This record gives sequence, C-alpha cells and structure tokens, in this order.
Amino acid sequence: MPGIRGPAEYSQEPHRHPSLKVNAKEPFNAEPPRSALVSSYVTPVDLFYKRNHGPIPIVDHLDSSYSVTLTGLIQNPRKLFIKDIRSLPKYNVTATLQCAGNRRTAMSKVRNVRGVGWDVSAIGNAVWGGAKLADVLELVGIPNLTGSTDLGGRHVEFVSVDRCKEENGGPYKASIPLSQATNPEADVLLAYEMNGETLNRDHGFPLRVVVPGVIGARSVKWLDSINVIAEECQGFFMQKDYKMFPPSVNWDNIDWSSRRPQMDFPVQSAICSVEDVQMVKPGKVSIKGYAVSGGGRGIERVDISLDGGKNWVEASRTQKPEMHYISEHNSSDKWAWVLFEATIDVSQTTEVIAKAVDSAANVQPENVESVWNLRGVLNTSWHRVLLRLGHSNL
Repeated sequence: MPGIRGPAEYSQEPHRHPSLKVNAKEPFNAEPPRSALVSSYVTPVDLFYKRNHGPIPIVDHLDSSYSVTLTGLIQNPRKLFIKDIRSLPKYNVTATLQCAGNRRTAMSKVRNVRGVGWDVSAIGNAVWGGAKLADVLELVGIPNLTGSTDLGGRHVEFVSVDRCKEENGGPYKASIPLSQATNPEADVLLAYEMNGETLNRDHGFPLRVVVPGVIGARSVKWLDSINVIAEECQGFFMQKDYKMFPPSVNWDNIDWSSRRPQMDFPVQSAICSVEDVQMVKPGKVSIKGYAVSGGGRGIERVDISLDGGKNWVEASRTQKPEMHYISEHNSSDKWAWVLFEATIDVSQTTEVIAKAVDSAANVQPENVESVWNLRGVLNTSWHRVLLRLGHSNL
C-alpha cells in the first residue's frame, strides 16, 4: 500500500507509556495497571491495551494515494481513497474492545494454557470516530440490511497491512457476516479517530475496523482491503484460534473445525481498585471495577460478596459522568462497559467476589475450572481478590 508498510522486524516500534505492563515485546503486547481502568469512563489512548501479532506498520508518508480496495463477490469493485471515506457521515461510537484472552492468567493457574499472560486489563473503552461500514458498502451497491449479494457474498473480510508469523508472513485478517456489516444499528466503523484524535500507530493508523460487542480480534487494524466473500474468512485467527473449547479438549485431540469462530464476548466483570492479595487497614474499602457484555447487551446488575457467594450486595453502576445508568436505555452507550462501585467493611482477611448479570440474564460462571480451555480465552468466571489486614494506604 502506498505510504504504509508492514516491516519484517521490530526496530521502529512507537513509544509507549512507561506504566504499561509488558507481557510480550516481539510482538508488543501490554496492558495498563488495573487501577487505571476505573479512573475514567473513557480510557486514555496511551493507557489502552495493546495487542499485536507482528511489527507495527510503518507510515513513510500518507497522502491522497492511500486507499482501501473493496472487492470480491460484488458488482462494482473499487478503490476507496481516504477522502471518500471521510466524505461519508462521521459517527462517534463509544465502544469497549476486549481481547478474548483477557484474564488468562487466572486460567493458567488451573492448568497450563497457551497465549499472552493477560491479567484483567486487556480491555479498554474509547470513543471511535469514522464512517459506518454500512455506508461504505452502499458505495459499491450493497444496500443496508443485506444478507447476501447477488453473486453469493455473505461475509465481509478485513485484511491488514500487518504481517504475522501465524499467516506464514501473510497479512492478519478476519471477517464478520454481511448481515452485520450492512446493519447501521450494528455500528461497525471504519475508524480514523480515537477519543477525538487521529488514530496512532499502535491502534491502527491510518484506518481500522471497529466491530462493537465482538472480541477484539475481529476489529482489524491498519486496513488494506475489504473483501466480500461466500464463506467466513479462512485466516489463522478465524480458523485455528479464538474458539471456545470445553475443558476436555487438549492439544492431542483438538479439532479446530468443530467450533465456529468466537464473535460476541460473554458477560464479564473485574475488580480494579484493589489488587489480589493486597494489604488493607480495617474499616471501609471502596471496591471499583468494570462490567461489560457483548452484542450490545446492557449490564443489569453487579453483585459483590464477602462470604464466598452466600450473600450478595448490589454495586452502583455508572457510565457517563453525572448521568444515571439504565441498562439498554437510549441514554446509555450500548457497546460500552459500565463502571461499578461498592463500599465494604473489612474486619478480617476477606475474599471479595464480583459477578455481573447482563440484560439477557446471562451471568458469569462461578468457577474458572468450568470454563478452562487450552487457549485460555473467555475467562468470565466470578472475579476474586483477597484482602489481608495490615498496613496500607487504603
């Protein structure tokens, strides 16, 4: 692609915030301290988690020659220049992106798993600005709410400039159903802004896909082309990764073809204001964290327990500052997390548990053992932190 290229090595990586916890350097994968997640509803760009599969693409120059190819099973393939995309109506969508491997470290304590060792911070909430994919597809003759093109296209594949070893040096790619891509209410974006600023290199400059309510692996960065295809993308990260297997499956008996690629993420919550095994003074302690569910489902409640789940108290929930949160109300951001808070009284060593319930009455499972899988994805079990009495600033 003119002006942007995927390098073969890591000598020209961008500068990153020093407080990020680095889980891998090549490729670079890092998450912020968990306390940073509850400091504001919108996650600052430099504290947004970073998940990459290869060296960050390098922008040598960016001018009017930059384009995205839109091709495949459509009547009118064409190149879309950045000016074409920017000429479409701009939408700002507040959406939480979450790596499917968020909270993997807790799963690895049960049995070994393969993957980046994420704690609870492989997640972030941002205001994404750009054109709706549904509007872009209309430019090539695909109407809104289309499930299949005349030529049999039923999926939309996004191909990145990013090169990765899992694709044998080829590009990272993923797809979503055409019915989702052409639905304006799904809010799928070709984004060129993040939190009101131009995308930076780590987050997909100059153009990325944002698929709200879906695991982050489908929100392809550094967009090179869009292909309308008959079947779902056959790339590595759609077919041989990011799938949910039961605890009985191991690396000797795994059959990747037996499972569909994971799309929506399940209901999730995590405590962020305190660390696990933290020393606290006797008295009142503020418990804060995030809760989120995929597919646009709201958070109906977040429950806190201090006695192993025998008794629960309901935490307060907020989204936008100074506004009361109501699940799935038109005043709420349906693709975004909620922040919760509860004040507890600690008089002895205590395990604090959080669990969320979404608007479809889906609830987090009690034990990580029940959702363990060999890739360590989708750990949405009750989140637990142990507080010990002692000297502390809390």
